[in-house]
Amino acid sequence: MIKNAFNILSVYTFLAFLITNQSALTLVTAARINSRDADTNSSDYYTAGVVEFRSATGASDGLEDNLAGYLDIINSEEAASTDIIVFPESTLNSNAPTYVPDPLTNELESPCLTANSSNYSDFLVQLSCAARTVRKYVVINLTERAKCVQTEEDPRPCAPNGLNIFNTNVVFDREGRVISRYRKWNLYGEPKNQTAKVEYGLFGTDFGVVFGHFICFDILFYEPAQRLVNLGYTDFIFPTMWFSQLPFLTGVQFQQSWAYANDINFLAAGSSYPGVGSTGTGIYAGRSGPLVSVMNTGEGERRLYVAQVPKKKSYREATRVARQINELAIELDAKAEHNSQADIFLKRDYLEQYENVVIDLEANVNNSAEYEVCYKTFCCHFELQWHELAHGNASQYYTYRLGAYEGMRNENGADGTNALRNCALFPCTGDDLTTCGRLFPGDVVQEPRIAFDRIVIEGNFQKGYPSLLMPNSLRDDLMPLGVNEFEWDEFDDWSGTEIVRHVRYALNTTTSNLLTFAIYGNFFDGEGFINSSSTLGTSTTTLASPNDSDGGGGGAGALFQPVLMIGILVVLLGVAL
Repeated sequence: MIKNAFNILSVYTFLAFLITNQSALTLVTAARINSRDADTNSSDYYTAGVVEFRSATGASDGLEDNLAGYLDIINSEEAASTDIIVFPESTLNSNAPTYVPDPLTNELESPCLTANSSNYSDFLVQLSCAARTVRKYVVINLTERAKCVQTEEDPRPCAPNGLNIFNTNVVFDREGRVISRYRKWNLYGEPKNQTAKVEYGLFGTDFGVVFGHFICFDILFYEPAQRLVNLGYTDFIFPTMWFSQLPFLTGVQFQQSWAYANDINFLAAGSSYPGVGSTGTGIYAGRSGPLVSVMNTGEGERRLYVAQVPKKKSYREATRVARQINELAIELDAKAEHNSQADIFLKRDYLEQYENVVIDLEANVNNSAEYEVCYKTFCCHFELQWHELAHGNASQYYTYRLGAYEGMRNENGADGTNALRNCALFPCTGDDLTTCGRLFPGDVVQEPRIAFDRIVIEGNFQKGYPSLLMPNSLRDDLMPLGVNEFEWDEFDDWSGTEIVRHVRYALNTTTSNLLTFAIYGNFFDGEGFINSSSTLGTSTTTLASPNDSDGGGGGAGALFQPVLMIGILVVLLGVAL
């Protein structure tokens, strides 16, 4: 068994080497698996905890206060049942960077055991000791300092102080050892360094699960997050300080959308600053939906959320959990509260780029309509059914537009942005497009005028390029629809001279508090379609007949490299076992 365990370790390390297609030293975190890890726990699930955490602000002892909060949670009664605890991004030591052990060294290092002979900050030592004491995997995000060395691989000049500063995930095992370290690749206007090449966060556990991990803004890009998904990893960790944006990118909305589209287990821990739009924490079981999720308002919180996560191999357990989630979604929908712009700050997407049309409720006497909206050659088909609601004294209500867009997403302050193909229904607080993608102010009393009985959105998305097509929804309580409240279908279809990915997204539950319903097509860096399509045609919006069809767009393409890696892995596993 021990011999097999070391063979399996070699396989995981070699696979991680193939991912980077570089020297072993440029891979920051290979999956480290010891002899105990090889004996997969027989349980069908593991117990995870994710933390929504409001860090101390404006205080000289902020680090001490944050550390005390972390330690309280790790040692709490609520955490006793957990196998792994995940803390959010940038809520620990933003102004006090520390050195971090390199998990690629021959011996894994525990800061707890080397406190008197190392350069590690006291808070890192204390957290290492806490993980060792409670015997849990603990994932933190911190500001790391590292010595800058100019090499042939990275000839960039060093700062005058000879240091690099990174936004870094650190993973402790049950012994308090640092078994994985990942430095954020896609920075969001941060005064931090970027590694010379993308790194990959991977680590194995003694309960038989290998985790990938990345940070916040990384989720919108192919590297490193989507590449790890495409390589077959099924469980991911996501520390984040997300800044929610209407109508497509609020915290839990996008977390659930990403987990559903990839059908992976997703542990997301969010910082808790609703006043700047930063909140959103949850544990998601792929297409079975959220096991727990929260969007905070007001002052934020420090709280651990715990759930039993079905291992992806356990389909029977996943089915049972999905049934419970569906029942809970119905119950929560009945209790949902309306949120206003006063409860949480929300950024706004630049919807002026979208070709759009107002849903004219007065002109459609049968309370149904069909539209086709085209952005240049990319077209979206919409079918709508609704009924009017009796409303009392409130004179304000959301109206809706339908939109189509193909191009780069506008994101002020970010170091990069992603390419989109979107088909969307989104809300407006007035008649002008500038009022769309906003909530009503806190002093406005609003009631819904209509309830949607049925929405169907269909579109063709071009294949052959890295992409992720996602169901995207939001209610006015800032939570997405339950996975039982919609239908999602994808299949290859023939359109003219090419094979496309046809997507059908349908609302199947009467909903009166809907804000967003969209097919969100993330095409990452826009390779292959942005430049070529930008010169084609003009944007159009038409009222469609039931038999009209049109198409264009993009979808996920197969990559040769993952196929090669999987083939090699199969051979190696055969040798190892």
